[in-house]
Parts: sequence; C-alpha cells; structure tokens
Amino acid sequence: MNDHALRIYDSVLGLLPSEENPTPLVRLNRVIPYEHTQVYAKLEWFSPFGANKDRVAANMIRDAEEKSVLNAGKKMVEATSGNTGVGLAMLANAKGYALRTPLSSKIPAEKRTVLRFLGTDVHELSDSLCPAPGAPEGAIAQAMETARTNAEFVLLNQYTNEANPDAHYRTTGPEVWRQTGGKVTHFVAGLGTCGTITGTGRFLKEKNPNVKVLGAHPDEGHDIPGVRSLVQLAQTQFFLPDEYDGITEVPDRAAWDMCLRLNREESIIAGPSSGMALVGALALVPDEPGNLVVISFPDNIFKYASSVMRHFPYLMPKEESGGGNGQSENDIFVQRMIENLKNPHDTIKADKLAEALSNGSHPLVVDVRPEDMYAEQYIEGSVNIPADDLPDRAGELPQDREAEIVMVCGIGKFSKNTTLYLKSMGYRNVRSMKGGLGEWVRKGHPLVKPAGSS
Repeated sequence: MNDHALRIYDSVLGLLPSEENPTPLVRLNRVIPYEHTQVYAKLEWFSPFGANKDRVAANMIRDAEEKSVLNAGKKMVEATSGNTGVGLAMLANAKGYALRTPLSSKIPAEKRTVLRFLGTDVHELSDSLCPAPGAPEGAIAQAMETARTNAEFVLLNQYTNEANPDAHYRTTGPEVWRQTGGKVTHFVAGLGTCGTITGTGRFLKEKNPNVKVLGAHPDEGHDIPGVRSLVQLAQTQFFLPDEYDGITEVPDRAAWDMCLRLNREESIIAGPSSGMALVGALALVPDEPGNLVVISFPDNIFKYASSVMRHFPYLMPKEESGGGNGQSENDIFVQRMIENLKNPHDTIKADKLAEALSNGSHPLVVDVRPEDMYAEQYIEGSVNIPADDLPDRAGELPQDREAEIVMVCGIGKFSKNTTLYLKSMGYRNVRSMKGGLGEWVRKGHPLVKPAGSS
C-alpha cells in the first residue's frame, strides 16, 4: 500500500503528484522585491521523473488506456522538448510499452542522452531551417506521420490532447488550493503547450473567480526548451488568452539571469523556464497586502549544463568555455551580436513592412527560407535567396549599400543571422522582420500561394 505520511510506496508510480501527495511550495525570500506580496515556487522536479510533465504523461496514458486506444503490444510516439518524453519513457518502462520521440537536435544534449539511456527510440531532427508558417514543427509532423502510417504506434499528442490541461485540473489546481488554504490570489506559469496555465487556472477560478491567472512567454529566438514565443503560441491549441488575466514577454537574458539568482540566492535548483516565470510574475503582480502568488517551477537546472555553458561562458574554465562545448570565444561573440539585432533599429514589425510595401517605398524583401518552402507561399514581390546560398548569391543583392532591405524567414530567427551577414558586407539599411512569416500571417497580411501548392 502507499503511505504518503511515511513515504512508503508499492512502486515508483505511487510518487506521482496529487492533492494527497503534492509537490512542495517554497517561499521565495531573497530575489523578491516585494514588501507585502508573498511568492511561493511550486517545485515540480519533486515529481518522480523530474518535471511537471510527469502529470501530463501519466494522465494521457491513463486516458488512452481507459479508451482502449493504448494496450499491450502498442508503441507510443510523441514529439517532445524533453520533459514529456522522460515522463512517458519512465511510465512506458513501468507499464511495458515502447516509446519513440522525434525531437529537435537543439534540445540540450543532456535530455537527448537521458532519453536514450531510458530506452527511448530518439529521432533527432535538424533545426537549422525555419518552419513553414502555420505548419506544425518538424517533430510534431514526424510523430503524426508515424502514427498515421504504422498501426503499431499510438500518438498521444500533448499539443492537442485534452488530457494535457486535464492533468493539471485534476492535480496541480487542487494541490495549490489545498496547500494555500484557499488563499492563493495569483497563479503564474510559463507558456508552452499551455496545459499548466489552462488546467490549473480553470480549477482555481472555479474555486474563486478572483484568482488571477497569469502567463509568461519568451521572446523570439529564445533558448529555453519547453516554452513558446507569442508567434508560436498563436498555433497552440491550449493557448486561451481569454481565460487568463494577463501575459507578458520575458527576454531570454532576463530569464537566464533570474535562473542563476534562484540557484545562488535562494538555493533552489531551478531551470531556465522557472526563471522566466518568476520574471513574468514580478512584471505582472503588484505589491499589495494579502497577495499570495504561486509560480510553477517546471524542472531543475541539472538538465541544462550545456545551455549554462553557452549563457555563462565566464563560469567555465578557459579550455571549456573555448572549446569544450564546441564553441569558440568568437562563436559566443557572434551569438551575442545576433542577439543584439533584436533592437528596434535592426528589426521591422510585420505591420510596418506591410505599410511600407503598400505606400510605394518598396523595400527589397529577401526570403531566406529553402526554395521548396518559398515555393509554397511567400510575400508578394519578395525574392528568394536561401540562407545557406547567400554567400554564393550575394551578387544578386543591390549594388547600392544604402538600399533598404528586409530579411524574412519563418519565425524571425534565421533572418537575424542573414541580416548580420549583410551588415558585414556594408549594407547600412538592412533589417530583419520580427516574428517572421508566422507573425505576418497572424497579423492578417496575405501571402502568395501558387496554384498546386499545399
């Protein structure tokens, strides 16, 4: 039998969090600037497999088994940024299933390695190209195709499966309500699949409609696995901003800096998405008597050693910061230059570009996506020079170094790289379109779609 008081369990599955066995709340003291507002972190890595996604993995499997979708002999396939994959892998081991996880090679090596160690069939995908606007990510598309073409595989699909937010409605919400004695006034979560904020928020608002449900998301080009920028959130089924009381964007640097402070000042081994959520909470919650804030801290820092080496190279010994992680000091310097291109002088918003194209100023729009993606849909009047071909096709650019040029890709990440490249060639009026074609479509601007394209 399971005994939560004595911490004795028949199997590791008895450790899964619930109202009777909640993950802990810990008050933050040193990084909080408030005089009156109390802030508590919900430490989700105390779940048996190390992250808040254990809840989702367990609930999706329970739901699939009850519906007889998942049974003996079936294999699971799931796109993941790591944490859902780890939860599913361990549950699969306990229940006798097999698991395949398509995922991006940009995910920290620690997570990819651990997934293989746990017995998962990991399929790494190149993340060097911008995804087509409005299309699912490569890992999601591959998972869907695997389940569609192979009857052995069951796709649980955390991105569209109602068992995702339902996991938090069943567990996280009741835990928070009980742990705070119903005194919680604000709940804050990072925005990824949005299962945490949506499911927990629904439960808490049923208990008290005055509870504020708040979300934090990263900026474009961020380096925090598991969360999504506003452009990506627009394609996320459980992103329901009408159900929330506020959301805010958190710069990548601010999230990582807060992550460092949490570890050093609070002795809380939080990962970067926890730092992001806390920065968002401080931006959204006022300092008022009676405020009691609970923030979901999804996982710990130990999964992100390689990311720490990128963001805090000064912490590494000289030989490690230079070459131990495959990056030279020059690589790090170039990355910082690209990060600096997010400033308003070197970027242009989709609405501003549309206005410029309609009023006759006609900047040259260079679409740096691969040819096959460009052939499917593009901004009218744009030219296609794929990023990888740019050095060999630079002669196709205007000779006038004062020419107005806008670089465009799918999400605004790789257009920054090519903007920097053109600046190195002496072009003084080149900008990157913020958010890429995903933002262009979200703002309602048209794309040319040739006949026969999908």
